[in-house]
Amino acid sequence: MKKPLRIAITTLGVLVAIPVLLVATTAVVNVAATASEASSITDYGQRVPVDGKEMNVVQSGDGDQTIVLLPGLGTAAPGLDFQPLIDELDDTYRVVAVEPFGAGLSDQTDTPRTAANITREVHEALQYLGVERYVLMGHSIAGIYALTYSAAYADELIAFVGIDSSVPYQPGADEPIPAGLIATLGNLGITRALTALAPDPYAGLSFDEQTVTQMKLLSSKNASAPTLVNEMENTPANFAAVSGATFPAQLPVLLFVRSNDTDVAGWVALHEQQAASVDTGQVIELTGDHYLHHTLSPEIAAGTTEFLAALSIR
Repeated sequence: MKKPLRIAITTLGVLVAIPVLLVATTAVVNVAATASEASSITDYGQRVPVDGKEMNVVQSGDGDQTIVLLPGLGTAAPGLDFQPLIDELDDTYRVVAVEPFGAGLSDQTDTPRTAANITREVHEALQYLGVERYVLMGHSIAGIYALTYSAAYADELIAFVGIDSSVPYQPGADEPIPAGLIATLGNLGITRALTALAPDPYAGLSFDEQTVTQMKLLSSKNASAPTLVNEMENTPANFAAVSGATFPAQLPVLLFVRSNDTDVAGWVALHEQQAASVDTGQVIELTGDHYLHHTLSPEIAAGTTEFLAALSIR
């Protein structure tokens, strides 16, 4: 073999080997780190039996009215993530933050992550806790699940409150999420490596250091686990399942919506349309990021209290 050809083949081999070795390294590091981190995850909330498994819920406050919190897609630890909002609400209300299967400390499940299954499981948890009449408050994708939920359990709901909640007719709702790629990147440790290089998503927020640590640990644990991956795979179908659906006309609906959204065309108008579909609907615009409850919990709590108080005098 001529020397130039030999050099070219060697160089090519090195170029191929380097990324393979890097990926192998990140995969090994990820397995070791995941095993090590498991012992650092601390319990919070209460486990309740649902569908033969355990679902974690966080309860706070003992008010006469109950508010049930449902998270957005991929929220690593809803019971912790909602803490700023829980702190604002629990002086007035009983607050129940539900961690659906695959989130927080709840079990994984093989049951397909359809909107119907998710809402049935949440309802089973609430029934176990004796929650019979309540306000459903949901972030992001919970707005889609709430449509299915309100169709099945309308007689139990006082109102629905959305926190930058999804609507069935939003642009891009039918686009598939690359769940397989997300799972692969997670399993290979690439997500962990990229996360370490990215800015801290909790920097400047009101969470204490211990809570931030736990949310990051649970994010590493749950982000590419089978339950969340299956929910991502089912997301377009879950949007399609409520295509054209509205909340029951008699169900009061309050929607907190980002006024500065740049990702979805007509975001505020879409929510105004949803609010107009019920007898008592209101949209409150707020300036913030998608997780409005991280920075604007006082405003959300105050707006919710005012809305619910007005209902009680009707």
